[in-house]
Amino acid sequence: KIRHLLGGISMLQKAIREEIIYYGKKLIEGKLTKGTGGNISICDRETGLMAITPSGIDYFDIQPEQIVLIDVNTGDIVESDNVPSSESNMHRILYKYRSDVHAVIHTHTTFAATISCLNQPLPPVHYLVAHAGVDVRCAPYATYGTVELAENAFEAMKDRKACLLANHGLLAAGKNLAEAYMI
Repeated sequence: KIRHLLGGISMLQKAIREEIIYYGKKLIEGKLTKGTGGNISICDRETGLMAITPSGIDYFDIQPEQIVLIDVNTGDIVESDNVPSSESNMHRILYKYRSDVHAVIHTHTTFAATISCLNQPLPPVHYLVAHAGVDVRCAPYATYGTVELAENAFEAMKDRKACLLANHGLLAAGKNLAEAYMI
């Protein structure tokens, strides 16, 4: 059913995929990650699909057809021969349970990774923190790519648009990729 539906929305999915690639390159150029680090996704609420970066492909080498489409409710891969990001569950849980989230960016920025090693929240030391919420909580440590990490991140993101992931990096969400990137 969803594969048939994709035929009718291919232009929308093409635009979403190209936007993900654009922001992936911005992450590299802005020194917010390196190589294949981190991941980016967009949720298309109309179709219930999440488009997410593939695992292990440099942002400057990703082609639109390599972006993986996943059913938000089931977690099933709907379209792609590529392996989705190992953190796809961390993105999917936000889309499944938060209607205000339409785009997610996960990075391993030097500063966020350093602060996340303190396992402490980032207090509102600067007015820009307010874009993420009252503060930026630090989700308890869990191994990357696990459901436990996804659940920890989800809890830390309650009433927030960002969280640190202990000993790992940063997760930011928004109504679109521009907002998630800004956060």
